[in-house]
Amino acid sequence: MTQSSPAGENKNASYSISDLAREFEVTTRTIRFYEDENLLQPDRQGRQRVYSVRDRVRLKLILRGKRLGFSLSEVRDIINMYDSNPGETGQLQYFLEQIQARRAALEQRRHDIDETLGELDSIESQCRQRLAALG
Repeated sequence: MTQSSPAGENKNASYSISDLAREFEVTTRTIRFYEDENLLQPDRQGRQRVYSVRDRVRLKLILRGKRLGFSLSEVRDIINMYDSNPGETGQLQYFLEQIQARRAALEQRRHDIDETLGELDSIESQCRQRLAALG
């Protein structure tokens, strides 16, 4: 792996699949999957994959999106915006819209979970009362 400068990423840096797997704590199979999905496009030196700084950034975006709960399709849209260069404003606006939608879905899920937990508490209390009465 070529070292990056302290001020930023060396534009000519290259990475092996093992370098990226180790850095991002994923399997090489995961990286190959993203390659199969055309999200990563490494160069090849013989049979060995050689990943660029661009591939590294894309992998970082993919993994961040997945961690935030975005689908692979949504991650692809975000990355395609990154590549098509509509400007940082367009990218950020799209990302904010996606975050708001994800937040709303998670808040609804939390509400549903809270309701279910309340119902379970009620049923548990009734069961304990019946058990005590049978006691």
